[in-house]
Amino acid sequence: MDLSGKRVLVTGGAGLVGSHMAARLDADNDVLVADDLSNGYRDWVPDGAEFAGVDLTDPDAVAEVVTPDLDVVFHFAASKEVDTDRPRAQFDANNAMTYNLLERMDSVGVDRIAFTSSSTVYGEAPRPTPEDYAPLEPISIYGASKLAEEGLLSTYAHAHGFTVWTFRFANIPGPAFDGSVIPDFVEKMDENPETMTILGNGRQEKSYLHVEECVDAIRHVVANTDDALNVYNLGTRTTTSVNRIADIVAEEMGVDPDYEYTGGDRGWTGDVPKMRLSVEKLAATGWGPPFSSDESVRKAARQLVDRLD
Repeated sequence: MDLSGKRVLVTGGAGLVGSHMAARLDADNDVLVADDLSNGYRDWVPDGAEFAGVDLTDPDAVAEVVTPDLDVVFHFAASKEVDTDRPRAQFDANNAMTYNLLERMDSVGVDRIAFTSSSTVYGEAPRPTPEDYAPLEPISIYGASKLAEEGLLSTYAHAHGFTVWTFRFANIPGPAFDGSVIPDFVEKMDENPETMTILGNGRQEKSYLHVEECVDAIRHVVANTDDALNVYNLGTRTTTSVNRIADIVAEEMGVDPDYEYTGGDRGWTGDVPKMRLSVEKLAATGWGPPFSSDESVRKAARQLVDRLD
């Protein structure tokens, strides 16, 4: 799909990935951002984009932003906490948003959607994990909600004539204090450069792809694939441990704290301690991750440290 001169809806476009995608699309397209600001910020929305502060769990609100003039929807809106204390609400909200969007798109003749899923749909799988790995056995409500949403999207691809791009994300860091591990460490070391508590044993090891490369990959895949259902992992070929993230953040901040650990092999219930996605299917389209996982972590850490100054 040629992403130029199009009318584009970006749900969750005030969040980290959504705002970067909206900004990247804004130069060549007519962009509408829809976000209830529960996970994002109004000032992250690019100046050239329209903004609608709507709750996508409400079908009437969805009808306001999904109109027949749309060419494609980038669906990034989600309740995303893996360790949420409101699991039923998270599962219901994520599936309601996706179902409402698909139902409304079908009714007005909009049939192209790109969706951000997650590595959590795989559960604790062998590494590197390819897109055709089975069975998919998520271990968190968040992962279960994403897998259920994938099922809805597959149905609309195969039974309603949609073109669907589903992206299973590794960890996506960037220049945002959004509650994930890198900004958490930056904030902790800024508050106390002597001692820092790490959840788990610090040996959890995952793949990190910087948000700028993430949106490049999404644009590339959407432009170069056109099956009814296109499922791609987005990540790097390497991984970074939690201890290594702490070391990188400390190096960027010029501090040397002692680490304390909460113990156990995972940081919280539902945490997958080891994750690395296969990106060979992605590479076959002509796009590969330009940086290692460590380099992506360092890039994000440097951006966050610069924001402290």
